[in-house]
Amino acid sequence: MNLIVYHHRYRLAFGVFLLLELVVVMSQKRPQEDGKARPSEGNSPDQDKRRRVPTLRNVVQEVMKLQSVQHLLEPVLEPLIRRVVKEEVELALRKHLNNMKRNGGKEVNSSESRSLQLQFLNNLSLPVFTGARIEAEDCSTIKVAIVDALTGQIVTSGPESSAKVEVVVLEGDFDGDEEDNWAVEEFNNNIVKEREGKKPLLTGDAFLTLTEGIGLVGEISFTDNSSWTRCRRFRLGARVVDGSGGTRVREAKTESFIVRDHRGECKNLIKSIFDEHVSIYCVANFCLN
Repeated sequence: MNLIVYHHRYRLAFGVFLLLELVVVMSQKRPQEDGKARPSEGNSPDQDKRRRVPTLRNVVQEVMKLQSVQHLLEPVLEPLIRRVVKEEVELALRKHLNNMKRNGGKEVNSSESRSLQLQFLNNLSLPVFTGARIEAEDCSTIKVAIVDALTGQIVTSGPESSAKVEVVVLEGDFDGDEEDNWAVEEFNNNIVKEREGKKPLLTGDAFLTLTEGIGLVGEISFTDNSSWTRCRRFRLGARVVDGSGGTRVREAKTESFIVRDHRGECKNLIKSIFDEHVSIYCVANFCLN
């Protein structure tokens, strides 16, 4: 818009300049004509200077001439200024629309080319028992990250890198399609809730906040086993609940696993101790013999 005003002022100033030039030429031409009309008069230089001083009558005449010239040029200048302003406005609008189209295209291409997803960075420690803390291998904390699906790199900046994530329980047979893709509704439909009359299936701190794209799962545990589900197995899932900035972030899931009752853990421990003692007895008896 500033460019339009600049051109408008330039054209208008040019028109005023032409008017002033015309007035100057006319004012210079008038004394020359007066001199030609009276060549025989012998006047001194002082008289010539006094004659050159404009009188009130001359000023009024010049102003009237200027007004008449203005009336003559106004019908010419006004359409010219209107046309110039119209052309500049149309040009500025075209440039603005073209910039909007280019910027809009870049934003669409950027959003289409970027595919984000959550991912568990480590595997679960198996077997899993009710009441026991769910951990990763080597008794480490489970890690969740948001990554770019095209590059595999962790997203460390932007609103998605500090998103809030929820850990949920999924059906063990939830796989998605051949390319491991699914819709949001399909993921939500495979979330397992507690049985009627039971405590929430997953207890503890099921929410975490990413820091530079990585988050640590707090202390969580199962309150029920997986024997009553359709495939007798569970998966852990992770989904963004806040902070994605409207960008679709695909949810994460672990491998399927069985959850056993805590008393089964005691039986397994006793059996393991018994087997260890039996092995030691057999080795000792073999050495003695």
